[in-house]
Amino acid sequence: MNWSLKPWSELSTDELYELLALRAEVFVVEQTCPFQDLDGLDRQEGVWHLLGWQEGKLAAYARLMAPGISDEQGSAIGRVVTSPARRGAGLGHQLLEEAVRHCRARWPDHSIWLGAQAHLQGFYGQHGFVTEGEGYIEDDIPHIGMRRG
Repeated sequence: MNWSLKPWSELSTDELYELLALRAEVFVVEQTCPFQDLDGLDRQEGVWHLLGWQEGKLAAYARLMAPGISDEQGSAIGRVVTSPARRGAGLGHQLLEEAVRHCRARWPDHSIWLGAQAHLQGFYGQHGFVTEGEGYIEDDIPHIGMRRG
């Protein structure tokens, strides 16, 4: 796995295309959930794009956000996604470990928050995230806030 972490201004056109295509493939098509993926956060100062490449193809992606952008108390991880073609080999775990590592390195004095699809609580729990607050519906999908101290 070849990982890169870049702000919006350093993404190439091809990288941007690949990350948006992967997000659409999973969040819109696979999950049959039409939603406004381009929410204005991708290009904000303090937002970083974690890209995981295998054999020249984008296999995994997550968006990392500085404290105060998505969560007042801590940094945040969002748009966590792996390619359907690459699932089953622990890639999601590698992605989350890499995302947590980068959040800790950039914002060491802050917790990490994420809005998890409710059915993935166990997955995130394996990485030290605990449920925070009540569940909620986002884009017609049950979610729950989770935090890692």
